[in-house]
Amino acid sequence: MPHQRTRVYAMKPYFIRAEWDEEASVWVATSDDVPGLATEADTLEALVQKLKVMVPELLDANGMSGSGDVAFELLTRRFEIARAAA
Repeated sequence: MPHQRTRVYAMKPYFIRAEWDEEASVWVATSDDVPGLATEADTLEALVQKLKVMVPELLDANGMSGSGDVAFELLTRRFEIARAAA
C-alpha cells in the first residue's frame, strides 16, 4: 500500500479550489486545470467523493485522460467572523 501512495503523490496533481458559499450553505468546487468542473456538496468529504468520480470523467471527456490514477489537490477557503467578548 505505501508504494501506491508514493506513486500517486509523484504525479502532478490537478488543482481544485473549494470555497464555502455561505448563502447556499455548500462547498463549491471549480478548477482551471479540469475544464468544465463546477460542483457543490454540503460537506468537504461529500465534495471529495464527488470529485473522485467527476475529475477522471471530465478529463476523459476533454481528451486529457491518461492511464491510471488521477491526483488532485483540493485548496479550501472559508471565511468566518469571530465575535469579540463584550
